[in-house]
Amino acid sequence: MDRPKFVIQPEEAETAAKRLGVSVVELLPSLVKPAKSLARPPISNFHVAAIGLGSSGRIFVGVNVEFPGLPLHHSIHAEQFLVTNLSLSGEKCLRYVAVSAAPCGHCRQFLQEVPDAPDIKILITDSNALPSRAAGDGDEFERLSSLLPHRFGPDDLLEKDVPLLLEPHDNRLTIPDIDLDCHRDGEICNGGADSGHGTRSEMMRVALEAANRSYAPYSGCPSGVAVVDCDGGVFRGWYMESAAYNPSLGPVQAAMVDYVANGGGGGYERIVGAVLVEKEGAVVRQEHTARLLLQTISPKCDFQVFHCRAGLPAS
Repeated sequence: MDRPKFVIQPEEAETAAKRLGVSVVELLPSLVKPAKSLARPPISNFHVAAIGLGSSGRIFVGVNVEFPGLPLHHSIHAEQFLVTNLSLSGEKCLRYVAVSAAPCGHCRQFLQEVPDAPDIKILITDSNALPSRAAGDGDEFERLSSLLPHRFGPDDLLEKDVPLLLEPHDNRLTIPDIDLDCHRDGEICNGGADSGHGTRSEMMRVALEAANRSYAPYSGCPSGVAVVDCDGGVFRGWYMESAAYNPSLGPVQAAMVDYVANGGGGGYERIVGAVLVEKEGAVVRQEHTARLLLQTISPKCDFQVFHCRAGLPAS
């Protein structure tokens, strides 16, 4: 069985659009309905999909994810999944989004962290969500600025030269007294020993790299997570903040995006190990929330925390 695609390369997108006689942008709404089947909403049973087109020409899929046994604020909204998918894939800008339902205020706010957010064009494919539109207007994209006209975002809190979410940056974090190139101190979990996957040093390396890509301009508390499944597959995620704070996405949720998108559709119980890297004494700490989430969805997961500190500035 083929693994579902959460990233469609430009040539694939162009071929599919040409086959249907439409542009790549016009292709987006046709992908929404099939993508809804990839969502994981065991609590609400309400499937949501968001299909985005990046500046590279790649198409990205986002779906909503809920975790049984956990408060609903741990859920991942489809638009958050989409943005995380872009971030994990190194996409620099989001141009168009087609969604199955109107983005909630939470997601409209989270999208403000993306470069050129007001100009992102959004198409709501659910005609029932648009009662004010005339018949035949359901295929029109509208700017995010019209969905959140009185925006509050990075412009209100950050200096102009601070990189936004999706823009390249390096937090220059290090883990003191540990050589990640040479330190091999056994497996953190089952599986993958021969390839180095699943070893504590490999997991620490991935988690540290994730923390260095973390977007935390408001708290200054970046963090990253690496998780490994029973086959030795390693997945990563990093903390991403919002100017409004509450829509911020934790590093474990981001890692679950990577796991859902690239883990072959397996259950969370296949996750057998995890490493969190964050600053010691941070005012925003991820450890307790990360431990709660992981132990709830995968009780046998071996969870470890390592603390990092800021490195020397580049010369």
